[in-house]
Amino acid sequence: MTEKSYLDSIGDNIKRIKQEVSEAAIKAGRKPEEIRLMAVTKTVEPVFINKAIEYGIDLIGENRVQEYISKREELCLENVETHLIGHLQTNKVRQIVGLVDMIQSVDSIHLAKEISRCSLKRGITTKILLEVNIGGEESKFGFTPGGLLNSIIEVAQLKGIEINGLMTVPPISNSTDRMRSFFSNMRQLFIDIAGKKLDNVNMNVLSMGMSGDYVEAVTEGSTMIRVGSAIFGNRNYR
Repeated sequence: MTEKSYLDSIGDNIKRIKQEVSEAAIKAGRKPEEIRLMAVTKTVEPVFINKAIEYGIDLIGENRVQEYISKREELCLENVETHLIGHLQTNKVRQIVGLVDMIQSVDSIHLAKEISRCSLKRGITTKILLEVNIGGEESKFGFTPGGLLNSIIEVAQLKGIEINGLMTVPPISNSTDRMRSFFSNMRQLFIDIAGKKLDNVNMNVLSMGMSGDYVEAVTEGSTMIRVGSAIFGNRNYR
């Protein structure tokens, strides 16, 4: 594939995904504009990210602090939101706070406290999502569904951060019904916590659904899907 044809394919992919999201939303009785499409840009070169932005992407997600910092200056980020979506080590917090609009992958109270500390030091408020390990997988980070409410109450008391919702990466499954059950359980957690009307907790974002399951996620109530390979193609993650 030539570079030109690859650039064109990015636009075609974005158009297709938006159409599929719209159809899934309408079928579920939702408004398509309720769902935001994030382009996940891990390993993607700035020239291709900027082309996605030209095609209407206004939200990008990066997994790695150093990678984002290394290419940030080359990105056309005017009117574009940037989120950190990968696992964040506490020793990298000071490098990323203030450089992104939101940190989605807050998976422990310890990490939240460090984000709070660094945010206060910079005199800013950092928007965060709490990551939920909805499948209870030992290999993944995140709060347990059962302990989520108590954790949110504790995190919400920290200064310099603002809880904006939840995110999850469910277990890989070949069963559509099983996948939808994970998303449905996340949606119920989202609704239950919103109903508590806790101070410093705004349940505005339910971030779930990726390249292989975004239609199911939208069907079950996702407000933000994180799509990488379906936009940019398969990538080399080495």
